[in-house]
Amino acid sequence: MPELKRLHKDAIPAALEKAERYRLLNEPAEAESICLDILAVDAENQVAIITLLLAFTDRFDKTYGVSETQTKELLGRLKSEYERAYYSGIIAERRAKTKLRQHTPGSRFQAYDLLREAMECYEKAEPLSPAGHDDAILRWNTCARLIERNKLVPREEEERIEFPLE
Repeated sequence: MPELKRLHKDAIPAALEKAERYRLLNEPAEAESICLDILAVDAENQVAIITLLLAFTDRFDKTYGVSETQTKELLGRLKSEYERAYYSGIIAERRAKTKLRQHTPGSRFQAYDLLREAMECYEKAEPLSPAGHDDAILRWNTCARLIERNKLVPREEEERIEFPLE
């Protein structure tokens, strides 16, 4: 592979705008590449880390998926406790939506579990939210509505089969 060229630090704001634009155009691989270029120059750039994390979640439905290890590594690089909780919820919620679209055995139960996990993350994020920033509440309500609309229920514990003693 040819050696990658380094982005100039003064180009980071414009590059971040391009990465967001590519995400909105449903081109997560392009957004990911731009974020990796930014992080090669500014490893702690929180906006680039969040944009990369969201680009990863945009790929959950794609055939070139993203591992849980990759998303957890990025979460660990976020400095804000609020953002770690909030984006953990986003990851779980987006994985749940992917499960809902799969229509495979057990996917509805997995979707329910992931939505409940997301709701727990949003509940952790809520008291840490900046004033006037109710995104965690909005996301929690979205998850609750997804559960209701899709009539999702938790997986029942398997009943124990008991054999009579002779």
